[in-house]
Amino acid sequence: MSVGDARDQQKIHSRHGEVPGLDVTGASVMPDEELRVASARVRQALADTDAYVAREDFSGYDPYDALSSPIFGLPLLRSNHYARMAAQQVVKRLFVNIRPLLGITKKVSAVSLARMLEGYAHLFAIEPSRRDYCRDRIALCLRRIDALRSCGYSGDCWGYEWDWEPHYAAMPIPAGLPNIVATGIVTNALFETHRLTGIQTPLDSCVNAANFVLRDLERTGTTDGGFCWGYFPGDRQLVPNATMKGARLCAQVFSLTGDRELRDAARATVKFVTAHQRPDGAWPYSVGDHRSWVDNFHTGYLLECLDTYEHYADDSSFSSAKTRGWQYYRASFLTKDYVPKYFDHRVTPIDATACAQTISTLCTFGDVLGAAQAALWILAKMRRPDGGFIYQRHSHFTNRIPYMRWSTAPMFCALARLLFAIDNPRGSSQTPAQAAEPNR
Repeated sequence: MSVGDARDQQKIHSRHGEVPGLDVTGASVMPDEELRVASARVRQALADTDAYVAREDFSGYDPYDALSSPIFGLPLLRSNHYARMAAQQVVKRLFVNIRPLLGITKKVSAVSLARMLEGYAHLFAIEPSRRDYCRDRIALCLRRIDALRSCGYSGDCWGYEWDWEPHYAAMPIPAGLPNIVATGIVTNALFETHRLTGIQTPLDSCVNAANFVLRDLERTGTTDGGFCWGYFPGDRQLVPNATMKGARLCAQVFSLTGDRELRDAARATVKFVTAHQRPDGAWPYSVGDHRSWVDNFHTGYLLECLDTYEHYADDSSFSSAKTRGWQYYRASFLTKDYVPKYFDHRVTPIDATACAQTISTLCTFGDVLGAAQAALWILAKMRRPDGGFIYQRHSHFTNRIPYMRWSTAPMFCALARLLFAIDNPRGSSQTPAQAAEPNR
């Protein structure tokens, strides 16, 4: 996509949310030269973040790792649902990192590795001079992702590296229990790595992981033939963005194998999701409980998965829902100054995952100029001097903890994808051979 093509996408004006006490101003119009400046700043930020991640060896704290503290192994706290829920919320919300005092150590997450892997794959495709370096980092990520697989299931799958006490699930989630979100993020990175580099080995894991989704996750069916996959084995929560990650994986693997069971399952869960789209184009986080909010990154996840499903399943029957969803996203989750909003009705907290997903979703739907504008604001306001990214900015305080899974690795992936979109005029639809050999 050329700079001019990118500018042509700027036809939708976002609603602006005022944030008392927080400066959200930014550039209003980005000419060609400024887009080139954005490319240079993104490239430098990627180098700094890569160095930060290398120093940390991919490890980091997580917003939800409170239950990793040894004190929650004590009999009184091991099974107290409300105490565990409260601890998660307190530790997550504190802008002072008390984890070392609680005995919580940094961990390597499969999701962090997947985000970094996808970022390296995009850089491999556009930076021939650094291809050997990217290849080595890709190989390292692949090995470590493979080592973090959850065992004992029908296919490859991944979970989180800490215990998790959910409010709406019927049971606590122990460390390592696989779920559709982590598995979907990992397998998408594996699939993209093959697409962008031509490396074959990640595809075997994608094909294998589809069996986990098909065989090990609960399905809640509807009268129209749709269904929703549960979040993890035994779970029946109805979370549209989560089930769409299963649809994306099944469509991707269908494109490799031609197995119609995969396409049929993917189509049925897309049918469920589109049936629960609001008339204005938005999706609630969850169906059937009180989590009816509409937020940035879960909406972005869903839209990207729907776009990938449509492409690899060769099914455009849900395109109107995708268009309405994209129009709602573009109008609702960026201020006029290209600040990524958390909720559709409120700007704060300005969140690192929402920032990363904004860049990625805008690139998916061709708004590269908007993605670059957002990236410039994010680099100015969310990047730390050490190369990491802060967690959240609130109206009157900032949480500067650089969570690896939530903040730094997603931003590396998003910025690499943006650089790919800026530097490569052929866009993201090219074949692996074209990506690996741009002069061919």
